[in-house]
Amino acid sequence: MIEKMIDIEILRKNPEVVIESLKKRRDEEKIGWVKKLIELDEKWREKVREDNRLRRRKNELVEEIARRKKEGKGVKVLIRESKGIEIKIEENEKEMRELQKQIEYYLLRMPNILHESVPCGEDESDNVPIRFWGKPLVWKEHLEEFKRQGGKRAKVVKWKPLDHQDLADKLGLIDVKRAAKVAGSRFYYLRKELVILDLALQRFAMDFLVKKGFTPIEPPFMLRRKAEEGVTSFEDFEEMLYKIEGEDLYLIPTSEHPIAAMHMDEVLNPKNLPLKYAGISPCFRKEAGSHGRDTKGIFRVHQFNKVEQFVFCKPEESWDWFERLIKNAEEIFRKLRIPYRVVNICTGDIGMVAAKKYDLEAWLPGQGKYREMVSCSNCTEWQSRRLNIRYFLPTGERKYVHTLNSTAIATGRAIIAIMENFQRKDGSIKIPKVLHKYAGFKRIGLKRD
Repeated sequence: MIEKMIDIEILRKNPEVVIESLKKRRDEEKIGWVKKLIELDEKWREKVREDNRLRRRKNELVEEIARRKKEGKGVKVLIRESKGIEIKIEENEKEMRELQKQIEYYLLRMPNILHESVPCGEDESDNVPIRFWGKPLVWKEHLEEFKRQGGKRAKVVKWKPLDHQDLADKLGLIDVKRAAKVAGSRFYYLRKELVILDLALQRFAMDFLVKKGFTPIEPPFMLRRKAEEGVTSFEDFEEMLYKIEGEDLYLIPTSEHPIAAMHMDEVLNPKNLPLKYAGISPCFRKEAGSHGRDTKGIFRVHQFNKVEQFVFCKPEESWDWFERLIKNAEEIFRKLRIPYRVVNICTGDIGMVAAKKYDLEAWLPGQGKYREMVSCSNCTEWQSRRLNIRYFLPTGERKYVHTLNSTAIATGRAIIAIMENFQRKDGSIKIPKVLHKYAGFKRIGLKRD
């Protein structure tokens, strides 16, 4: 099992690489774990050597006993030694299992090794913008904040753009009050044109990815714990997951998880790599720890629909794919004509799984700030080791694949961006031209039921 976590060889031969990454993450506790892991690993390897020595002696005794019996010689002393070795093997195996259990406890909780280009920082405010696109609609009172966030080109207006919930209230498009009555907070009823718009965005994104060579996947909407543990740090993510009572099943927080686990315990043919999947699914998240954040509207909710990009590839190709996945997401938002920026996620905001992560953030005129729409991660072999997904080389050697994921479109947040960016002074909302054929309408007006 040990080889299914982070690469133990790095800890054995080059622990400073792990320590340096943990220093960037400012994770003092896990820096202390490195020394403990090295000590535990050395004890485990010594037990392995002892196990091999005992088993060799056991085999020698079996052969010697058989020979002496054949020659009519006594074997009592040898049998006594053999039974003593069996007891020692059993005790040694027990100690090995205990050491392995301790090693796995720490390895399962160790984060991925960060790429050298990940910026250092405390939280999302330290994420580094790397490029901007579009000419956002900016209320004159938001102009200074827009500039502070790195924006330069803007269409400045004197009238105050509404946020998506105020627009929705005027047009009767989202009902959070009745949803709270039947399901609790952070749920919503999507109504009228927004239902069609949600479906249109899903089909638009899926058609886009299929043309790029991605295979459409609708995964199971529930996962067993073993699969979920392979994809993410379960203890850190558990507070986000909805558990099915009485069953070993969890509602998926993203299609990334079941797609990553789809090839669990498989050896892939290198001729088939990269495997490119376009996942489509509802996503379910408790959003624990977000109390008081984004309580208005549908920006941070318990249930939403998403189209996801996922790639299994050879290690030498993964950084190229990382850039290609974010470019795909950018192309989608450019086609939608939604202004955005791409930020390089800092060490304090990146989480455990990714070695490097980009976010695409759309400008929301009603809020006067850039907000996350897309998350793109290179997880290198962090997931594939835990899930035991490898490919074979011509030499017969087996190596772990790299896994990458990126949002193509999270429809709820994309709807927010469309509503706020395409609103007109009269309160109506234009629909991006690329969606006309999918939606069947070009504008959401002010008519009520």
